Amino acid sequence: MKKNKVDTIIIEEIELFCIVGVNQWERETPQRILVDLLLETDLSSSIKTDKIANTVNYRDIVKKVSRLVKNSNYKLIESLAGKLADECLGEPLVTGVTVTLKKPGAVRFSKSVGVKIHREK
Repeated sequence: MKKNKVDTIIIEEIELFCIVGVNQWERETPQRILVDLLLETDLSSSIKTDKIANTVNYRDIVKKVSRLVKNSNYKLIESLAGKLADECLGEPLVTGVTVTLKKPGAVRFSKSVGVKIHREK
């Protein structure tokens, strides 16, 4: 039985701003968030051919994620993280994704709060 290869493309600390939160002031002022993405795929073809057409274009992913976050208006970072996972899984070569979303300064005495979710096709 042939085992599927799982390779990972890593995109760390995409810094974005959006309306997210349950408090009234959070609904009025865009909040800073940090997004990490681990995109599962098979990189065999791109390794062999050295062609971007055979891999996940991480620049395109960051553009899509940035647009989604900028236009979002969620109360919960959990909801936003789920939408980001769905967006990444919409890419044909992405078979799984781990989204880590952090909201710096959201809770007193902490560096940040956040969620990490993993989804697969």
